[in-house]
Amino acid sequence: MLLAQTRRRFLAGASLSGWAALVRARTALSASEELETTSVRLINDGVIREAPLMAATELLRAEGFTDIRYVSVPLDVPHIVGSALAGGKADFGLNFALFEVAALEELSGQTVLAGVHVGCFELFARDEIRSIAGLRGKGVGLQRSPPDLLRLMALEVGLDPAKDINWVTGAEPQVRPLDLFAARKIDAFLGFPPEPQELRARGASHVILNTAIDRPWSQYFCCTLVGNRDYVRKYPVATKRVVRAILKTTDLCATDPAGIARRIVDGGFTARYDYALQTLSDIPYNNWRDFDIEDSLRFYALRMREAGLITSTPQQIIAKGTDWRFLDEVKRELKA
Repeated sequence: MLLAQTRRRFLAGASLSGWAALVRARTALSASEELETTSVRLINDGVIREAPLMAATELLRAEGFTDIRYVSVPLDVPHIVGSALAGGKADFGLNFALFEVAALEELSGQTVLAGVHVGCFELFARDEIRSIAGLRGKGVGLQRSPPDLLRLMALEVGLDPAKDINWVTGAEPQVRPLDLFAARKIDAFLGFPPEPQELRARGASHVILNTAIDRPWSQYFCCTLVGNRDYVRKYPVATKRVVRAILKTTDLCATDPAGIARRIVDGGFTARYDYALQTLSDIPYNNWRDFDIEDSLRFYALRMREAGLITSTPQQIIAKGTDWRFLDEVKRELKA
């Protein structure tokens, strides 16, 4: 077992070192501008799907950053990523597109820079429930997943989320909706990693919606790369290099999920290698070049406005908080 682990770590390190060498070569050949700063602070909220941020350290060093810090934030605070960025507590983070649209309506001081990957939410249900429409009158649990996503899913099939769904959110600390669903005390559960992995380990397997593969959700970005607006404006060269390092790490999540899983476990970002590997293997990390991040924000903003969750138009959200210059440059460099 020790030999196998040592070999896995060697292979992961070799893969990442190869990418770091490639970045150094590109930087030496094509970057005529010097970094305005060698410091960068990244948000760490412990969510496995955000591995491109967690595992980017070596590639960021290859881009010239010497002071790379991770800022821990709690998951249970509304708009925590947007607030941390807008408030200057961190420079870059990954945020669910729905969260980001909501944050942009209420906050200033942040800028969406790129899309990172498509879906990671899974809606589990009891075997007799075959679709979201079958949730009418049923108890649905949420532990860390956003209630607004489930509201949009319900509205998509004609349900009234306020009247047709019995919400079980675990407001009491001693109650875990995931445990209630596993014990068949509620009818469905919407989760994201590592919750789906835990449910499968406990024998649950019936999924009625997976945002990585089911339309319309699978056609739009889930995770977005967001920066502190002042950092982006003040340090454009550094911002571009951060975008490049994180998107290259996203490629590694697709081509070497085992190596990245080992890296984020060894780095203390998550505890279980098997959950991390399963998550990285399931999420489509290879489509950041092909999907349109502006279209994704427009999709969520439009549906959230129709649902009464925001008042801003998609155009107002996009104008207020996006900048695609760096993504466009990185795509051209990587011949995307």
